[in-house]
Formats: sequence, C-alpha cells, structure tokens
Amino acid sequence: MGFNMAIKKDFRVTLSPEEIPKKWYNIAADLKNIVPPLHPGTKQPVTAKDMEPIFCKSFIKQEMSMERYIPIPTEVREKYMLLNRPSPLQRAVNLEKALKTPAKIYFKREDLSPVGSHKGNSAIAQAYLNAKDGIHTITTETGAGQWGSALALASSMFDIDCTVYMVRVSYDQKPFRRTIMETYGSKVYASPSTTTEYGRKVLAQDPKTSGSLGMAITEAIEVAVKDPNIKYSLGSVLNAVMTHQTVIGQEVMLQMDKAEIEPDYMVGCVGGGSNFSGFAFPMMRQKILKKTDCEFVAAEPKAAASFTEGEYRYDFGDTGGMTPLLKMFTLGSEFVPSPIHAGGLRYHGMSPLLSAAYDQGLLTARAYDQTETFEAGVMFAKCEGIIPAPESSHAIKAAIDLALEAKAKRKAKTIVFSLSGHGLLDLAGYEKHIGGKLSSSSRSKK
Repeated sequence: MGFNMAIKKDFRVTLSPEEIPKKWYNIAADLKNIVPPLHPGTKQPVTAKDMEPIFCKSFIKQEMSMERYIPIPTEVREKYMLLNRPSPLQRAVNLEKALKTPAKIYFKREDLSPVGSHKGNSAIAQAYLNAKDGIHTITTETGAGQWGSALALASSMFDIDCTVYMVRVSYDQKPFRRTIMETYGSKVYASPSTTTEYGRKVLAQDPKTSGSLGMAITEAIEVAVKDPNIKYSLGSVLNAVMTHQTVIGQEVMLQMDKAEIEPDYMVGCVGGGSNFSGFAFPMMRQKILKKTDCEFVAAEPKAAASFTEGEYRYDFGDTGGMTPLLKMFTLGSEFVPSPIHAGGLRYHGMSPLLSAAYDQGLLTARAYDQTETFEAGVMFAKCEGIIPAPESSHAIKAAIDLALEAKAKRKAKTIVFSLSGHGLLDLAGYEKHIGGKLSSSSRSKK
C-alpha cells in the first residue's frame, strides 16, 4: 500500500530571524475615546512623576505613549531569538479531522519558548528597559508561574535581581514553576506572604486564603515603592505590556499573508489580556480601517469572567489599592476567584486597551468552565501531540466550538487561535481531570 506524502503548503508557516518585527504596535493610537489612568487620591490623570515610585522611567514613557509604532531595540530583538522567535503558525489538521469540520484551524505556537509561554516577549523588553535605567532589582507577581518564569530568565539575561510573589494556590499546585524561577536566580514567595505589611494583614484576616493576582501585585509594589533602586514589573494589563506582545500578531499577519490565509476568526484566551492583545491587536487595526471582516473572540474562565460578568469602570489594578485607577472591565479589585488551574487567568480585571476595544465592539467574549476547557485540552493533545496550558485550553475550546458551528452550517470557515503556552508543568490539573476529580469551579467567589 502506498502513502500519500504530500504535505499541505499551509501546514507549518515559518519566518526567518530577520523577519522578527522591528517595531511594536500600539493600538492606543487607533482606538477611540482612550481615557488615562487616574490618581486614586486626586482623581486627576496620572503623570509620569506619579508613576516613578513604581516603574522605571523608560517603561513609563512607553506606557504613556500614543505613538502608533515604537522601535524594538536591536538587543531585544536578538534576545527574542532565544525565545524561538519567530514562532511558527501551524495547521491543526488532525483536530479538523476529529471534528469532521469543513473549517480550517491554525494555531500560533507560543509554547516553544524556553519558559513555555508568550510571556517572554514583554519580560525581555521590561528587563532591558530597567537595565537601561540602572535599576538593580525588580519585583513582580505571577499567577500560574509563566510570567514569573519569563521575568526570572529575562532578569538573568540583563544581570538584574528579581523577586517574585506567586499566588499561593499556584505556588502549591505548581512547585516546578517555582524551581524554574529559582534556577534562573530569582527569589520566590507564596502570596500573600509574611514579607510585606499587606501580606501579613491579609493572612491575619484569612490564614487559608488561596491568594489572587491582585494581592500579589500589591505585595510586589509595596516592596518597590520603599526603595528607589527597586522597580515593579507587570506581566499583563498595562498598555506597554500589550504593545510588547504585538510581535505575536505582526508575525501572524506576515505568516497568513505568505500562506494566503484569510481568517474568519482570531481566538485567544484572556485573563489580564496580554496574550490575546498581542495576538489580535495588529489584525484588529485592519478591522478598524475596515480592511477585514475577521471576528475576534476572547475566551475567559467562568471563575473570573471580567468581560461577560464585569462592569466597565475605573478600578484598582491590585487588591491593596496601590496602583492608579484604571478604566477597565472588572469584577472588583477585592474579588478572589476560585482556585482554578488556569492561574494566569485568575484576575479581577482586564487590560484598559482591550477593555476599550471590547466596549467599542471590536471583539466578543465567551466564558468557559474549567472542566470543559480541560476536555478541549485533552482532545487537542490527542490530535496534535501538544499538551496545552490550562489557559490556552480556553482558546482551544472556543476554536472547537467555532469549528463545530461551521460544521453545523456547512461553511468552510478559517479559525486562527493563539496557543499561548504548553501545559507540561500543569500535569497535576490534567491528572485530576483524567481521574474525574477536577471541580467545575464555574462560580466565582466573593
């Protein structure tokens, strides 16, 4: 029996290192009615000086920029190659066959980074900016550990000390993430911790709290504001972080152009918004310019459904009230989500830029329970051989639903989603799912 060895020309679309983007795209230049963060005391727009106790000056400049494009330093582009950039765009042929759908499904592979996710795109940028400004130590928070791992690696690249406050439930669920960060030379504390005034206060009120990203952010900021040589670094939410991540979407656009792919849907998971924004914003500009009819779909957890259950208003980015007030979709800064395994999505709010885009109708959102996302993750693993991060499985679930909808309508739609990271350090969650011990955690905790 003979075998058909023909490989589809769009099965795997790659780029050369020279095609790593040379500029970051800032969607703030193209969205309507962008409002600034407010000082929590005066309720006036924050100034650069207001932000200097928290962030380094070079980061603040990017955060407040309204320029459409920001040049990527050569040293950052070189470090991006260590993250295996440019990353491939791959077709999920076996998943299509399993679903018996006429839809074509593609995924952008951010799982190939040494730290296992897209987070390095901003971590390297922020470590570079802090090193440029002469900062010797940075503090940060991390949920599932992807951001903490990325910043730990980036800090080691630029000879900066790094302290990470890891949400307690993930600290306990994912000990090897902590090992990765410590291997790269960072200090890691379970949050809330006894190392900060805020952490001790929370633990006194609830010694068994699972923690939250909002709490971990407060702890990291508290440490930063007490020393002018220590600055805080954030892995999501802020404008500059969304902008750094657009290397993903710019690569995707070039790859789709090379393979003559016209997307009907672009899909990503959302927690704070960094992955989805980086993946979708460059193409979303084409929608703003009315050059595409592509629909953008954000997949969030029911346990922290900022878009589908939140309010669009000013709120703190952290639980302790140390950040400026941000205009965003929020469940409330004191909200503590259920301890789902998709720790990177356990956040009470959403990026102001992505919130503005959602408010302006540029994307839609779907919320999923963790049991159905793990089911989607297992199906994807069986079909494509890649065990996805629990966060990424939200995007996979949405892509599967869209493919089945196309099947029901007998329409050959094209779906492109972001595989934001792998799940090889999330096997405890998969073990519980396979053993039938994974709770739904669909309802949020107040």
